[in-house]
Amino acid sequence: MDKQNTIKDPVSVSGIALHTGARAGLKILPAEENTGITFRRVDLPGKPEVKALAQNVVDVRRGTTIASGDASVVTVEHVMAALHAAQIDNAIVEMDGFEPPILDGSALPYCTMVKEAGKVEQNAPARYIVPKEPAYVEYKGTKTIILPCDRFIIDCVTSFGDSPLDTQYREQEITEQSFIEEIAPARTFVSYRDLAQLLAMGLVKGGSLDNAIIIHDGAMICKEELRFENELARHKILDIVGDMYLTGCRVKGHVIAIKPGHPTNVQLAGAILKQYI
Repeated sequence: MDKQNTIKDPVSVSGIALHTGARAGLKILPAEENTGITFRRVDLPGKPEVKALAQNVVDVRRGTTIASGDASVVTVEHVMAALHAAQIDNAIVEMDGFEPPILDGSALPYCTMVKEAGKVEQNAPARYIVPKEPAYVEYKGTKTIILPCDRFIIDCVTSFGDSPLDTQYREQEITEQSFIEEIAPARTFVSYRDLAQLLAMGLVKGGSLDNAIIIHDGAMICKEELRFENELARHKILDIVGDMYLTGCRVKGHVIAIKPGHPTNVQLAGAILKQYI
């Protein structure tokens, strides 16, 4: 029987936050078994905490935001994806602001952190969640279904209409190694028309070609060449891995996602949980 895991040693990182453009610090600490993933705001009085669970999601625009009481954290998906893929069941994520560092726009730096921290097996059995029957969600052209399966497999199709290159497909079985090699390096992206709107709203102050791909006028613009020919689809798979960990359990199932986004990812996590209520 698989056992729960936590990290062995605390690890930390700092960098620029995507939306505020401010310097942000994040530390991952070990946690007791059966506690799950908890985000702790050390910059606020009393260091309030919020559990990384679907019922605590309060916003899914441009990222997944969780909140409880005085504690709120935006864009948790990259950290959650790294922890999910590494099968870290219990951890405390301390932050000195409401947004984690964007780093290079992918989950790979967080995977590297977790690997450097090491893993400790705990006594309690690992908690898996598998859909009892197919669960389907649909929202504004996005269609996502999860089927019962004894592995975690994701099929993803992306299409944004901004470039001939942005209709992409990827199928990936998620294991710790496959995630690090095939999914975690895929960077976040934005269309130029959305970027202009976000800038007008005072957001993405920390965004740059160092941490994002911009789709504009039939091209994909980034500081370095694309890491994969289907990097957009792979990044969407990354987001699914992170958002599905909001079930509070390791996920097994076959996800088929057509133009996925955080709204349907979180809805799907909730739909699975409802099968167990």
